[in-house]
Amino acid sequence: MAEEKITENFVDKTFPEVQPGAVVKVHQEISETNAKGEEKKRIQIFEGVILARKHGKGINSTITVRKVSDGIGVERIFPLNAPSVKKIEFVKKFKVRQAKPAFLKKTHKNIKKIK
Repeated sequence: MAEEKITENFVDKTFPEVQPGAVVKVHQEISETNAKGEEKKRIQIFEGVILARKHGKGINSTITVRKVSDGIGVERIFPLNAPSVKKIEFVKKFKVRQAKPAFLKKTHKNIKKIK
């Protein structure tokens, strides 16, 4: 019975092969509540480089996406099969030789704000 419940809730999303080193746009649905208690839904786009893919190709698979916003590095972890993740678009695909290219974090440390 437990397996039936899991498969009922599982949404089969076939994203293109997401691999480290690719620049992607992740479209995520966010619901906000205002002061009156009304709920509003919108799509938020997070564009960045994929640093890692974890947990294989199963239900629990996640990707770590990194971007630099105003000179500060921001990383987010997205579960691929979450209902809030609506779409993943590929912008560019780079060839990397490592499974987890952590060296990309070091390149953004020297960026300074220009006022």
